[in-house]
Parts: sequence; structure tokens; C-alpha cells
Amino acid sequence: MSKPASASASAASAAADSAETLSVVVERELAWPPEKIWRALTQPHLIEEWLMKNDFKPAVDHRFSLRADWGTVECQVRTVEPQRTLAYTWAAHGVETIVTWTLTPAGTPSGAATHLRMEQVGFRPDQKQAYGGARQGWPRFFANLEQVLARAA
Repeated sequence: MSKPASASASAASAAADSAETLSVVVERELAWPPEKIWRALTQPHLIEEWLMKNDFKPAVDHRFSLRADWGTVECQVRTVEPQRTLAYTWAAHGVETIVTWTLTPAGTPSGAATHLRMEQVGFRPDQKQAYGGARQGWPRFFANLEQVLARAA
């Protein structure tokens, strides 16, 4: 249902203090329209199927938690542009990052498919374990997301 994943990491300078931070980027072309992918990114029962248990609401400033056996991630919604962009903070175990999802219509006819990009920014160089976990975890979450999309009506 998708073209091969490209998972890459990039270094970026933080604007405020010029400290080097690390980012995790995962991008895929998915065979579903942005509307369907948006639902999977924003409906709590679907998020639970591919990511974690949660109390998410697509509303700017909404605070929510993602819960797994290993612990809890505290989050706050920063950006909601339906079917285009979703961003939220991601704070767990002393690591504070920002996750941004970008949906771009693709395919023929236009919008029959979606280019989905996830970027998690803000890992400090001394947070190698968290950074490595994110680099390994997000491609698995994407695979789970694709399975949910394939099942969802």
C-alpha cells in the first residue's frame, strides 16, 4: 500500500540558542487520501490502534497523554490544520521534543494518495537513547498506521 519508507535523521540548529539538536524524519507515500489519514492521526480510538492509548483532541493547546507499558508521554497540541498539519509536544523521561505531521495530496487524480511526513525535533546530543528509540520506533508506528488505514472504512 505504500512506497518504501525513507527514515532519516538530520541535525539542525535550534534557533533560540544555536545548540545542535537531532531530528527524526519518516516519510511515506500512502495509497489513501489525506482525509482518511487525518482521521487516523486525530481520532483517539484509531490512534490507540497504531500508536498508544490516549485522550487526544485535535484542538490547539489541548493537553493529552499517550500511555504505554513503559510509561506516559505528556503532550500538548500546538498546530491543527485539518488534513494538512498536526503538531504537538512530546515529553517523556526528561526528553522534550515536538512531533509534526504534514500531509500533502499526491497521486492521480490529485489527492488519491498522500505524502505523509513525520518529523520529531529537539533531541539534544546527550539524549542518544531517546533519539535511537525514536529512530527505531517511528518506522514501526508507521507500519502499524498503514495496517489501521488498510482496515478502516
